[in-house]
Amino acid sequence: MLRPLWILLVVSVLPGCASLVSSATSDMADNISLAISNQDDPATVRDGAPAYLIMIDGLIEGDPQNRNLLLAGSRLYGSYTAAFIEDEPRAQRLAGKSLAYARRALCIEDARVCEAIDSKLDQFEASLAGTGKAELKALYSFAAAWASWIQVNASDWNAVADLSKVTALFERCLVIDEDYDGGGAHVYLGVIKTLLPAALGGKPELARAHFERAMEISAGHNLMISVLMAKNYARNVFDRELHDALLISVEAAPADYPGYTLINTLAKLEAEQLLAESEDFF
Repeated sequence: MLRPLWILLVVSVLPGCASLVSSATSDMADNISLAISNQDDPATVRDGAPAYLIMIDGLIEGDPQNRNLLLAGSRLYGSYTAAFIEDEPRAQRLAGKSLAYARRALCIEDARVCEAIDSKLDQFEASLAGTGKAELKALYSFAAAWASWIQVNASDWNAVADLSKVTALFERCLVIDEDYDGGGAHVYLGVIKTLLPAALGGKPELARAHFERAMEISAGHNLMISVLMAKNYARNVFDRELHDALLISVEAAPADYPGYTLINTLAKLEAEQLLAESEDFF
């Protein structure tokens, strides 16, 4: 699943370190996240992020009702798991922690939606009807964490059954502000709509519309959207011409762009791999 990745904050054992940690705020977490998104070395993220995972756990222990810290923790655990963890049991544990943090943040933000999470779909959708921009960050983060958790628990049909609620969350996010996170809700919905082929109920053309709208909103700066469209849509409908054109455009584009450098670096690596497989796939 698409989302910018986050790296560790290396806190050296120096005078003032304790003061830094004790006075940590959600602004600090957000600023670190931005710095991470501008990294151009995925190996640094992979090797360093566990230290920040432990650090943000400690910050949350000290301020368990801090919504923004909970959301930052959810983002870090979810992104690290999706990008670097291949061991299934470990991925399930870490994605579960990401989801737990996001759920706690949502429950702090909106008790009505929180109480409806485990209800029937129509009741859950009704709880979303009154949400607006104040709840958007928590709704979107919870939806992203839930989608990632379902992905690593795909063999559990009870987990997969919750995709309808995840879809409802992202659709509500679009109603509130489709530009949020660079059109991220469109990207997630594009992936969700291609999980099944059209013959089994998938909606590939709707997925294509979501991917294309996300490209427009991000002004083409997020290269991972093109990779996901190639991988999830073009392969789904066996359109090699579109598949290769999307990936070639990613290879030709510069990775360095504020807020997208790391995700673009990863996108270019994946584009190269998918192109190498193209002949065999099609």
